[in-house]
Amino acid sequence: MGRRRLPDFVFLVAAFAASLPGVTTRIYASDEINYYVYLRSLWFDRDLSFDNEYRYFYEKGISANPGFVDAFLERSTETGLRVNFGTLGAAILWAPFYAVADLAVRAFDLAPADGYSRPYVAAVCYASALYGFLAVWLSLGAAKRVVGEGSLAAAVLTWVGTPLLFYMYVAPPMAHACSAFAVALFVRVWLTVRETWSTKALAALGASAALMVMVREQDAFYAAGPAVDFGWTLARNRSDLVRRLVGVSAGALAFAALYVPQAAAYLVLNGRLGPSRLVTRKMDWWAPHAAGVLLSPEHGFLAWTPLAALSIVGLAILLARPGGDRSRKVAATSLVMLALQVYVSGSVESWTVAGAFGQRRFVGATVILVIGLAALLGRVRKAAALRALVGVVLAAAVYWNVTLMVQFGTGLMSRQKLELRRNLYTSFVVLPRELPGIFYRYLFERASFFKPPSSPQAP
Repeated sequence: MGRRRLPDFVFLVAAFAASLPGVTTRIYASDEINYYVYLRSLWFDRDLSFDNEYRYFYEKGISANPGFVDAFLERSTETGLRVNFGTLGAAILWAPFYAVADLAVRAFDLAPADGYSRPYVAAVCYASALYGFLAVWLSLGAAKRVVGEGSLAAAVLTWVGTPLLFYMYVAPPMAHACSAFAVALFVRVWLTVRETWSTKALAALGASAALMVMVREQDAFYAAGPAVDFGWTLARNRSDLVRRLVGVSAGALAFAALYVPQAAAYLVLNGRLGPSRLVTRKMDWWAPHAAGVLLSPEHGFLAWTPLAALSIVGLAILLARPGGDRSRKVAATSLVMLALQVYVSGSVESWTVAGAFGQRRFVGATVILVIGLAALLGRVRKAAALRALVGVVLAAAVYWNVTLMVQFGTGLMSRQKLELRRNLYTSFVVLPRELPGIFYRYLFERASFFKPPSSPQAP
């Protein structure tokens, strides 16, 4: 088994190494700042008072807009500190890389040792790219365990055909690449745990769940998949019930122990074990926007990322496959996890995520998309005509994702919504002539992207 995996891993490592010049090492948006200031403040100031960090980013023009002032320089939490809508998990994952940058800066006098200079920012950006790569690798392992053939192609296609690519290379200081890693790790642990549901295994599952939730709170809903799977196991076999309940307790304790840093941060910032009330008040748990999150032609997940539709088809195929009870359960629970992401995203007032690239809240679902796509590829591999059709659709889906990234970064589209007719025309008529020049700019003149708006149509 090890010999079969090695070539896939080597291929992925080579592809990732070759892609590293594509990582954009800058902080641009307020959400990126929210995640970054946790690390900078804890490392240099030993506190969670973000006022000085926010003022730095505003005064340097990195996020110089009136909305930033209102949200982060004029509002205070219940404990009198500045508001932060992010979580701590990404900062924890970035910390080792940040530490290396700090050591190098101080040892070789590379830049100001202030936590803001380029080496620090670059360390965080490359760390996110690495975690995105690890998400792809873990997803490959998960798909191999469930499906087998087609897993490598599914992993690579999901890498380049979904917004993961954007949040690895264009906006890495966001938490989404870290989210893809944390969810992939959680799912990979679950696929191992479900073989025995042993006490140690459940403790590992609880620990990985804590990391996942600290990176992005919405990702807590992925825990429902293993919970459903465990419930099915208990319903079919109630023997050794005591041992399994002890295992669940161990998982809960492991979760609580590893969640302590986030709990402490919440207490310091908000005076309670939970996010800012400015976040929770935006939730309508009847999920009135769930259909739009999935199907809206302007903001929907499937419009931005049509490759996801193929993955869902693959999960349905896996669910309907005769025999293979194990893989069918994984397909069913994967669909449950994906449905719950639609539900929670549809419960948020800002469900459109206007201004962001794609339905970014689904980047954490990378591992589920890889499993589903691998199942689809495995199903069509012996039917030449069907394989060719699926290949064309997959190529179009990947091209769509990449060209939307180009449009988004160059101002050739509205950042507030898709305009499908206009976007299609730009992707298939305008960009083929301009891609070489844009690629050159991305490699050597990257600052020319993401300029401040000069007209209502500019990003």
